[in-house]
This record gives sequence, structure tokens and C-alpha cells, in this order.
Amino acid sequence: MQDIAGHIASRLKALRQARGWSLDRTARATGVSKAMLGQIERGESSPTVATLWKIASGFVVSFSSLFAAPGEVEAVGEARWGHDAAGMQARLLFPFDPLLGFEMFEIEMAPGAVSASAPHAAGVVEHIVVVEGTLGLSVDGDQRRLAAGEGLRFHADRHHEMENLGDGVMRFHDVIHYLPGAASGE
Repeated sequence: MQDIAGHIASRLKALRQARGWSLDRTARATGVSKAMLGQIERGESSPTVATLWKIASGFVVSFSSLFAAPGEVEAVGEARWGHDAAGMQARLLFPFDPLLGFEMFEIEMAPGAVSASAPHAAGVVEHIVVVEGTLGLSVDGDQRRLAAGEGLRFHADRHHEMENLGDGVMRFHDVIHYLPGAASGE
């Protein structure tokens, strides 16, 4: 499998071309600037997890489809997106399964890291289970604190923010569920 950044660059370009979208049209659909989209396609920028979510939502595709094409990930944990500017790292555990409508990630956040996320596509639900550390989760202003072993399900088609409230690395599992038609594995 090619490196993840290269794969994301080629996936973005392929998604755009398949729809016949210009960078301007893509920027309007995703909420990501034309300049940033161009940099991602040329491999000149490493987008944050939040930016990748905007791209996936704008194209109405699963988040994991940006990391790997269906059937491309052979081993659990093979696809990993490095620490972004927010101090977040995503590791793909199970790619999007169109029959079951879900994908699963392990997310790691550096101490003090905060990641704000724009609403995902309509119907997207996230299931969070903290593995290590303490997670602060805010969904539309409703704040929760989750310790290791605790979990929460929420509608991710609303603004949400995650924060590592501890002094060490915080890890959680994130099962993302899409209602039928809310994403494809393109």
C-alpha cells in the first residue's frame, strides 16, 4: 500500500474527478479552502483529522475511504494518520464495511490536545470508548468527562470537540456508524 499521505492525495483527486468537480466546487462542498485542497492533492500539506472529516462529509464517503480503498487494508492497524496540528493521531482498525455501515479507529491524543470537529454527514453516529486517560467531549455545548473504560454514543452530525484532560497520552476507540446512504466506501 502506498503511504497514507500519497493515498489521501490521490483519493481526493479521484473523488473530485469522478464527480467532475473543480477545486472551487470541492471547496464549497467540503468547507476546506481551495488553496488547502490543492496543497493536499499535491502532497504539500498534511491535513488535520478535522480537515479530513470535512472532505469525507463533503463527498459523502466514509472517513476510512480516505485512508485506504475497500479491501486494501489487510492487517488491523496498518493504516495510520500521523499526529496532526491538534496533537491527534488516527489508526484505522477496521475500514468501512458497506454492509454493516461502520468503520473503527483507535484515536490517540497528546497531552492537552484539543480537536474541534465540524458536523459530519447527516446520520453519522460515533461510539467512543476510552482505553487510556481522560477524554473531555463536548457535543453542541453539552460537556462530558469520560475515564478509561467509559463510553458514550452521540450524533456526530453536530459540532463536537474532544480534549485530552490528562497529563499523558489519551487513547480511545471510535466506532463510526453511517445510516444507509450516509456514506459510501468509494
